[in-house]
Amino acid sequence: MNTFKVADLKENTYFTDEVFLDKTFILLNNATPLTKDMIKALQVWSFTDIYSEGTIQLARTTAAGTQKNDFAPDMPKKNPAESLERSMEGIPKFVEGEYTEDEKIASVQSVYDEYLKYVAKVYTRYATHKELDIEEMSKEIRELCLFIKDNKNYLLRITPTSEDHSKNYLVNHSLRSTIISIAIGYQMRIPLPKLMELGITALLHEIGMLRLPPQMYITDRILSQSERKQIQAHPLFSFQVLKDANFPLIMQLGVLEHHEKENGTGYPQHLTGDKISLYAKIVAVACTYEAITASRDYKEASSASQAMIELLKNAAGQYDAVVIKALLFTLSLYPIGGFVLLKNGKIGQVVDVNANMPKNPIVEIPGERDEKGMICKFQTNDGDLAVVRALTKKEVDEFVKKMQSVRRPILRKF
Repeated sequence: MNTFKVADLKENTYFTDEVFLDKTFILLNNATPLTKDMIKALQVWSFTDIYSEGTIQLARTTAAGTQKNDFAPDMPKKNPAESLERSMEGIPKFVEGEYTEDEKIASVQSVYDEYLKYVAKVYTRYATHKELDIEEMSKEIRELCLFIKDNKNYLLRITPTSEDHSKNYLVNHSLRSTIISIAIGYQMRIPLPKLMELGITALLHEIGMLRLPPQMYITDRILSQSERKQIQAHPLFSFQVLKDANFPLIMQLGVLEHHEKENGTGYPQHLTGDKISLYAKIVAVACTYEAITASRDYKEASSASQAMIELLKNAAGQYDAVVIKALLFTLSLYPIGGFVLLKNGKIGQVVDVNANMPKNPIVEIPGERDEKGMICKFQTNDGDLAVVRALTKKEVDEFVKKMQSVRRPILRKF
């Protein structure tokens, strides 16, 4: 694979093959030109090199004045009006003009609730009958992958309350970790069949917990040393569950290794990064992010921005840097669902990301609508529309309460 210096890159050039970060994470394909913003983003986030099997070529300008890549076929344009393919019985397809933003939010919330019921059924079925149906699970996870592809920005704004989490910790944690894992997988350009494997791995990574007394993982007290050792055995139990059910080895390893650390300080085998499977690396980052942002009986949830910053610090090199970067490009420095204070004094909720500028997300202003009655959304920047900081949990709670008092819908549960 050829190495290219970021400092030498020029805008409006193409590569003749896919371009990678860290030789694993795909940055762009051969149909996408390098832009000035993309090059700037690479420099801001301290990338010095990118990699490709191809070579750099200048874009060709057609008679119409548009740029064309000689090495990529002309691709049909995707209809932006088609944002939600039917993924579950009774869930309609979103078509621009037919559904309001509030209806989309309600529909996505409904699908999320149905998946919660499905995950609960999977865990209950195993707990009572020691049965796992991989064919049924593959079908359901495939539908979830497709649903996430078109609705990630809504799904990632759903946050269960402390009461929801305590009521069924394993179900809530497993579903949220699965959604985040699949979103990371899409960012890393993992193909659908592999995304399905990743999704099943994430869904079942805590299944071994069912072999432990629930008071060990649903408690607000400090565990004894003996109890901590028992908790640390759950990846082994999860591995055994999948092995007994004849799941593919790649999934078995994913659940076995999801608590391993790149620096060798994890468990149960103290593996180093070069020996940890990719699915385990992704699930490790996803479930850590989920745990940091989830409310529990013994702790308050950290904000999405705080969780992202903590993972970006990657203390002692615990997590795979490529996966963390994929999470960053998926959620941005101010992750989807979080609330931010803008330079103009307004409060916005992050609803989308700009992959070229992770620190400048797309936000909407809750309660404000344009002349057509549409919720106001805009791209933040480094000028007048800059993000000053993320709101604290106390500030968010006060803001949400205020908005709810005037009956403004916000997709957030606290």
